[in-house]
Formats: sequence, C-alpha cells, structure tokens
Amino acid sequence: MSEKIEAIHLQRKAVLYIRQSSPFQVLHNEESRRLQYAMQQRMRSLGWKDIEVIDEDLGRSASGSVVRSGFERMVADVCLGKIGAVAAREVSRFARNSREWQQLVEVCRVVDTLLIDQETVYAPRRSNDRLLLGLKGSLNEYELDLLRQRSVEARREKARRGELIISAPVGYLKTGTTRGKDQRIEKDPNTRVQQMINLVFRKCFELGSARQALMWLLEEDLQMPTRDKAGVLKWKRPTYGMVYQILTHPVYGGAYAYGRTEHQPSYEGGFVDSKTRRRSREEWIALIPEHHEGYVSWEEFERLQDLISSNNLRSGRGAARKGSALLSGMLGCQQCGRRLAVAYSGVGAKVPRYCCHRGYLDNGEAKCIAFGATSVDIAVAEQIFRVVAPAAQEAAMLAHQKTTERDNEILQALEGELKSARYEASRAQRQFDAADPENRLVTEELERRWNASMQHVSDVEARIDQQRNDRSSIDDPDLQGLMAVVADLDAVWNNPDADIRIKKRIVRTLIRDIVADVDNDVSEVILTIHWVGGVHTELRLPRRRRGKSTATTATTATSAEAVDAVRSLARICSDDLIAGLLNRNGLPTGRGNRWTRERVTSMRNYHKIARWTAQAQSDQGWMNLTDSAKHLGISTRTLRLAIERADIKGQHPLPDGPWIINRSELETPAAKAVVRKAKTRNRNPAVPDPKQQSLEF
Repeated sequence: MSEKIEAIHLQRKAVLYIRQSSPFQVLHNEESRRLQYAMQQRMRSLGWKDIEVIDEDLGRSASGSVVRSGFERMVADVCLGKIGAVAAREVSRFARNSREWQQLVEVCRVVDTLLIDQETVYAPRRSNDRLLLGLKGSLNEYELDLLRQRSVEARREKARRGELIISAPVGYLKTGTTRGKDQRIEKDPNTRVQQMINLVFRKCFELGSARQALMWLLEEDLQMPTRDKAGVLKWKRPTYGMVYQILTHPVYGGAYAYGRTEHQPSYEGGFVDSKTRRRSREEWIALIPEHHEGYVSWEEFERLQDLISSNNLRSGRGAARKGSALLSGMLGCQQCGRRLAVAYSGVGAKVPRYCCHRGYLDNGEAKCIAFGATSVDIAVAEQIFRVVAPAAQEAAMLAHQKTTERDNEILQALEGELKSARYEASRAQRQFDAADPENRLVTEELERRWNASMQHVSDVEARIDQQRNDRSSIDDPDLQGLMAVVADLDAVWNNPDADIRIKKRIVRTLIRDIVADVDNDVSEVILTIHWVGGVHTELRLPRRRRGKSTATTATTATSAEAVDAVRSLARICSDDLIAGLLNRNGLPTGRGNRWTRERVTSMRNYHKIARWTAQAQSDQGWMNLTDSAKHLGISTRTLRLAIERADIKGQHPLPDGPWIINRSELETPAAKAVVRKAKTRNRNPAVPDPKQQSLEF
C-alpha cells in the first residue's frame, strides 16, 4: 500500500471511471475496455472495498466538445467529500482538455481525494504530485491535438489525390475495400436511378432554373431516388433540396471535390455547438475534374452552375419570371453601373418601367435614369428578329427532331417505375409464399405488403395508359407547319399565348447585357447591346415626353380627331351625349372599345377639358344650330347654308353631329345681312302665273 493512502481515504468509497472516445472504439476495442474494468482489482489491493464504477461516458470524447454526465456526477460527488479516490486506467481517461482536468485536480486537492492510475497514486495536496498531474494533463491535451492534426493532414493528403471516398451520393456507389487504396466511385447500375438523374439535368437546361425543374417533376408526379442514413435506396416525392443537391454537386459532372464545407464551432446557451459554412470554390481542398464517369460533362456542369448563380437576384440578373418586362435583370446603368430595377404601375400594375433608384434607396443619392419599358422591349425584340432570322429554319428542324425525344421522357420514367414496382410485388409474393401458413401473425403482414405492392403496380400501369392516351390525342408537330411559323417570327413573338419566360430566356441566350442611358437634351434612350458573340449594337430610341405619346404607344392612345371632337362638343353637350355622338360616328377609344360616360370623363380629365354645365354654356355664349336659328329668327336650313358659305362662323366637329356656334358670331354685320336677306325674301312669296301651263302625267 502507498504511504499516500491514509485511513480517511479508505473510509470513503472509491470511484472507477471508464471511458472510450467513440462508438467505434466501444464496438471494436474490447480489450481496452476489459483492462479498464480490471482496475477494480488494483483498487481492492490498495484497500478499498466500496468501489463504484462509472461507465456511462462510453463512446464520448473528453476533448470538451460534448457533455459527459458521468464525469459531471463524479466531480459533484468529489465536491461533497464522499469520494476517497478516483481511479482510471490512464489519467487521460478523465479529461483531455485543461479546463476539466484542472477543475478535477483542484477539487481533489481541496477535499483531499486521491487520483490513481495503473502505475501511480497521486495526492493533489502534495506540490510535486500536483505539478506532475498538471504536466500530464497538458501532455494529454497536446497528444490529442497532435493526433487530430496528423489525422486531418493525412485525410487532406489522401483527398488531394482523389482517394478519400467517404460516401457516395445517390446515383453512385462506393466500391473497393473499406481502408484500401482501390476505393473508387462508380455509377449506380440501377437504370431507373440513372434515368431520373439525367432527366433532372435535361429539365434544368430546358427550363432554365432548378425551381422550374422541380415544378415540372411535381406536376408530372414523378419520384426521385434518395438514400437514408443506412444507405438504403428509397424513392420519394422530389423537394427543392434534392434537386439542388444533384444540380450543384461536382460529382455529377465527373469531378472529385473535397472540402466544400467547413464546421465552425460556436458557444451558445452554455454549450459548444458547430455550424456548417459553405466555402467558395477557391477554398476547396481538392477539385479533380474527369475523376470518374459523370452524368454530364464538366463543361456542361460549369455552364449549369453559371446558369443557377445568375438566377440569384442579389448576385445575378435573376431567373426569367412572369413579369411583362422583357429585359428585367439585363439592363445596367451607364451613369452609376448599378442594375436597373423594374417597377409596375397603371391599372392592375401591368405597365412596366425601368428605373435606377438603388443609389437613392441605399444612400439617398439622386435618381439616375428611368424610362418606359414598352418601346425599349419592342426595339430589342426587333434586333433579336434580325439576328435569329437566318437560322430560324435550322432551329425549327432541330426542334422537330427533339420533340419526339422530349415526349418520351415521362413515359420512360413511368416505365422504369413500373419495373421497380413489379420487382417489389414479386419479392413480396416470394416472402409470402416462404412463410409458414400457420403463423398468421406473419402471413397477415406479408399479405398486406403484397396487396399494397400489387396496388402500386396497378396505379403505375394506369398512369402509363393515361400518358399514352394523352400523347395519341395530341397531333405530332408538322415540320412544314413549323417552317410556316418561323417565317413570321413577329406574329409568334407577339402572340398573347406566348410564354414571357421563354422570351426572356431567348434574350439571355443571345445578349450578355445591355447598358442604358438617357440623353435629356434630345429626349432619347440610348441602349448599347452586348451580344454573346462580342458584337456591340447601339440603339437610340425616342423617349416619351411628359404628356405626349410616342409612336409605340400611339396604337393605344385616343385619336386626335376624337380628342378635338370632345373638346368642341364639351361646350354644349354632357358626357353622356358626347359618348353617344362618338359611337354614332364610329370613333372608338384608343384600345378599340365603345365610348361610355366614364371613358369620356377620363379622357376629358386627362386632356384637361372643362366639363359642360348649363351655366358655363350660357356665360360663354355657345349654342347649337336650333338655338342659334331661334336667336336670329330664321330657319335652321337658312342658318346652315350661311355657315357652309362661311357667312357665319360655326363648328361641325362630327359629320353626324351638332353644329356649334358662338353668340358673338351672330352679332356680326355678315350675320345681320343674312337675316335681312332671309326676311326680305319671305315678304314676296311665290304665286301661280296664269300663263304657266300644267303638265299632266
């Protein structure tokens, strides 16, 4: 017995602390665990009879990154003075970090508790033992850091050679021995898995974004492969995370990548936590293209990453969306270099406008430029027609060639699902046939699984029949019909049923970006188009001045004839009468609609035309033909003929409408002469002449 062990120590119980650092060690390092439990014999030989074994920390590291309930309970009992000695096979079992180690040594010194390992008994109250324990604790911590550093460096070197295969994502299998150098990654031989992954890539290239590819998969009710934590292949309803993982993982481009993420420790709520941060490609530890067979080439994968990153509205120009602005995300301001935003206004917020106001929103700077989107979009579309027209027929032939292949994608996916469903049904049948019929507890469950698998087969077969019927009901596109369509690109482009997202993708395929500026002196919008091939085109478009319409908006503006007519008629007619007169004379609104009181009022207010009132008409002296004739005391026919001869000034804004005369025009000498002449002619009426002969018919 050591001289450090006294009666006061033996009167209290001893604690044997047992720990292994990981679950792997617990499963495979059984001899180490036996040696630790054998420390009970040493404690008995030292004189202790009451020995408590604490082994609830098996599989937990002593680095301080995890909570060890067994160690905390042991320290609490030591603080209460209940423990005479704490023992472990090696003192490194207690702690491999200075905080917990120094805490244990200090508590043992205060309450006079011994520390015992396989070789030595330590009394923390003795300065030499306390010094030795401090050195051992520091060495244990350093040893753990050194082992970790060596392991990490070895792991990184193996990764730089492309030989570190931790796990294979869905669509690939990890082959070779567990720890051998012949580990490699190969495509999953399951053709259904390969088909679905290829379909995801094709749809992303076709639709232009990961989100649209996901929406297509959900619309067609297709399932995607995934693996659970145990590595078992399962088929699930696709999610955005599943689609995005496939589209952005370099392994599907045939490249080996390691170090794409890193773990950053953090301290929250009294516990050490770890957060994952995604690294930029420059920070990756290893990236080896053409490492294995990919689902797409590395060049296609890089192009896809550029497409996905450009869909990010903050860092790129954003994905093609449903907004009517054709050039959203494409325009840059020549004055400040920022990207122009799109603002919608008008009825239903359907009128787009490009504006550069980011400096105003962020820093209170003056707004740079702003202009309407309609004329700009039309001008850029005309430039695109000029560029694509020579290759339109070739593109139509290529589209006709790929139509059949694209139509077969859904059918092929369903046929693969049918094969898988039939295999599962056959497997369930074999399990049911192999079971003991007398054991109803088993056969009932196997029968339920068999019925469910057969029902799944029936459902998939019904979907395949429906898909074939849908295809047969739709006529195949005719090549001659496509040629006729491409002959009139303008009509196809301006078709109301054309998808604006496809138009935007066409623009982004041909144009890299557009630099915009406004010349206020001549009221022009200046566009510099940077084509993908490197050619630049400058356009100068007239900018609409306030209160005036450009040529592009003239098709929707009210005609000048209608505006002038309303301006004249508003002197003697209400809005109801004006609407009827305009409709009777065949003058439509700017959009081709019939006039109503509300539309007349809106147009009159827009052009600042005063509303008719009886008081205003009387004060200003405006009259129609009937009132003017009564005022002069002559017939309406006589007055109309005088106006047509220009003896009296009058207005006739509409052919089938009223005459408008001002009272002042009826007081002129010419008007008085017309009245005298009319009255003189009426004093000598025509009488029959007896010399005239009657003609009888």
